[in-house]
Amino acid sequence: MTPPDPLPAALDQLAAHHEHVAQLDEREAAHFARLGAIVKDHAAALARLESLDRQVAALAAEIAGNAADDGNSDGYQPGPAPRWWKLTGQARQDQVARLRAWVEQVYRPGYGQLAAILGPCWEAHDLCLYALDIAAELWSVLYLHDTRTPALLSAQAEYQTRILPALAEQLMTETSRCGHAQARRPVNGSARSTP
Repeated sequence: MTPPDPLPAALDQLAAHHEHVAQLDEREAAHFARLGAIVKDHAAALARLESLDRQVAALAAEIAGNAADDGNSDGYQPGPAPRWWKLTGQARQDQVARLRAWVEQVYRPGYGQLAAILGPCWEAHDLCLYALDIAAELWSVLYLHDTRTPALLSAQAEYQTRILPALAEQLMTETSRCGHAQARRPVNGSARSTP
């Protein structure tokens, strides 16, 4: 008896392997196609990130420019707030004199009806000292500039229409309901002086 010929069996195995390799090639091609799509998606995402980086850099530069404007490089730099609760003697009088000068030179001449409601006893009221310090410093920050940007103009409008009227109302309330106000009220049509 002659042994069976191994060639057909080997050819069958080679054909099966060839079919298996073809399936693997198809699967690998599908993986490469998906990988190519993923790579394209990642490339698009990286491009968007680069664009976003440029936008962030541009915004940062704009903010830095606005911060320079807000930093008043060409204008007034506010100093530290007076510590009214601690100030006594000459140090307190110096701070009150600074506010008095602003009230007389800027506030009363420039702010009409708002300034008219400020009682003459404002110097005796800490609330008034706080409010006038804020008003004076903010006015200086907003108006003592060599240039005016749109942002500064908007801040000036905010000060004029909302901040200053609110502070003026506090000043009026404080100086019209105090004992000083009672002493200023006219008696029988004549004004009384206060000592």
